[in-house]
Amino acid sequence: MDKLKMHSPDLTAEKIRQIAELLPNCVTESRDEHGNVKQAIDFDQLRQELSDHIVEGPAERYRLDWPGKREAILTANAPIAKTLRPCREESVDFDTTKNLFIEGDNLDALKLLQETYLGKVKLIYIDPPYNTGNDFLYEDDFAVGRADYLQLSNQQDENGRLVTNTDANGRFHSAWLDMLYSRLRLARNLLREDGFLFVSIDDHEQHNLRKLCDEVFGADNFVATVIWQKKYSTKADSANFSESHEYLLCFRKSEMALIDGLSRTDSQESIYKNPDNDARGAWTSDNLLRTEERAYAIYPVIGPNGSEYLPPRGSSWRYNKEKMAELKADNRLWFGEKGDARPRLKRFRSEVREKIPPQTLWTFDQVGHTDEGTKELAKLFGGTRSPFPNPKPVRLLKRVLSIGSANNDLVMDFFAGSGTFGDAVYQQNAEDGSERRFILIQFPQPLSESESSDLAALETCAALGKPAMLSEITKARVTKAGSDLRDANAFAKIDTGFRALKIDTSNMQDVYYTPDETQQASLLDHVDNIKPDRTPEDLLFQVLLDWGVDLASPIASETIDGKQVFFVDGNALAACLDFGLTDEFVKQIAERKPLRAVFRDASYSSDAAKINVEQIFKFYSPETEVRCL
Repeated sequence: MDKLKMHSPDLTAEKIRQIAELLPNCVTESRDEHGNVKQAIDFDQLRQELSDHIVEGPAERYRLDWPGKREAILTANAPIAKTLRPCREESVDFDTTKNLFIEGDNLDALKLLQETYLGKVKLIYIDPPYNTGNDFLYEDDFAVGRADYLQLSNQQDENGRLVTNTDANGRFHSAWLDMLYSRLRLARNLLREDGFLFVSIDDHEQHNLRKLCDEVFGADNFVATVIWQKKYSTKADSANFSESHEYLLCFRKSEMALIDGLSRTDSQESIYKNPDNDARGAWTSDNLLRTEERAYAIYPVIGPNGSEYLPPRGSSWRYNKEKMAELKADNRLWFGEKGDARPRLKRFRSEVREKIPPQTLWTFDQVGHTDEGTKELAKLFGGTRSPFPNPKPVRLLKRVLSIGSANNDLVMDFFAGSGTFGDAVYQQNAEDGSERRFILIQFPQPLSESESSDLAALETCAALGKPAMLSEITKARVTKAGSDLRDANAFAKIDTGFRALKIDTSNMQDVYYTPDETQQASLLDHVDNIKPDRTPEDLLFQVLLDWGVDLASPIASETIDGKQVFFVDGNALAACLDFGLTDEFVKQIAERKPLRAVFRDASYSSDAAKINVEQIFKFYSPETEVRCL
């Protein structure tokens, strides 16, 4: 029984709890005046979170630390002046799909998605670079250009060649931690309170990844480390051990998140029978013995034929004499078909869970292996060579999806790689009749003729008539996987499309962000604050981002008085980004009573028309929120 507190609330403890929910990395351990360990706030870390510059903090404490950590925090928090531009020609079912494919740096993408998808993603799976000495290119320095960044960060030599992240670099682990830390912090914001993160990793960084996620998500939100048996044979030329496994680390956003069980297999169902026609239905027998002697549980049990059954030496019954008598009276003891065997416990199918908890060991026969993933990808592209080295098998990610998400959930992979995750979403939806929707993000990493691992990818891009970039392989794989699934399930309603978006510089003229650097003589060049190469649909997607509207919302286009008007998600948003707007035109939009309306700042036919917009909406649709771009 709990005792009464007998004191007023501990407000300090409550504030620490609130900070832990918002910023778990700012909660640490310290000793009080009596030397006892207690939970405390890391004020240096909290200052860094609330600062727009690097904060010096000399205090030593128990935590994961590395050179560049503060820069990584600053990088994660810093704003960017970029946008997402739609690419209809590279999309599949642009107007109807709910899936998104974003091409660009995933750090930028995660920042751009913060408002729109804050707390809306049920499952994030990532397969980041394993830090084995290969290149990983992510432009995390927001203050310099790409070429300068690569040289400043020692990723490129004076001749422009990429430098591998080797142990000799001196920042082997730190560079990898920098790259992943900022992305995980942003990813956590996107997860729902009942959401999960799954990360594939090998032994090179598994220990650091666990500590990194402990800090970002809180150690209490660690769920499991799954061991995946990725190979089915021994590598004979291994120096010491033949590596046969990788890991899947699973963290939750909060204790609200619950892993779904696995459906029972036919073999698991087949053990339930009903040889004695019990009215309670099928059952299976279970052992009634424990492998230790307990005096109170050593006694004879009388069988239906009058025989006495004692537990063997060194063991005892699971239950005491009274409980065993209750089980016998309830016909829950099974003495064999002839009634002459040591008793076992009847467990009825109707009394067990419909699904069983997944184990932390996933074997290749259950979820596939790397060779299976390679053959799947090669087959999709009609050849024997995979254009991507060691892709994950679809079965592996289908299991992740089945236990971590359900119908209508939004799921994400921001290291999309070969596109296995998108393929898996299609297949899992077809299998369980769900409508999960995905966001895939992939960096447009150039493929190199000097890299043997890129040769098959280069050939594939050439055959497809696409630029030699890894993201083209990703898009092509997801496109082909969707096409094949539609052919195999002609009558099924499965969303196998995606809306392609590319990260680009802001649609706004540079003067919009740097007015102090603009000369008076050039002001007339900036009457329109929009860059001249941007289309109305480009501007619409920046509006969706700024307003936090789902980027997969249905978009309808109408012509009103010769002007193109976009209506997003029915009447949720009306946008006209053409020029020459009059009072009469604005009135027609206002009469439609959209929840939101947006117009181009320089699009009105006169200054009077611009001034009248607010009054027109106030009269015809006072509930509409009106903005200009």
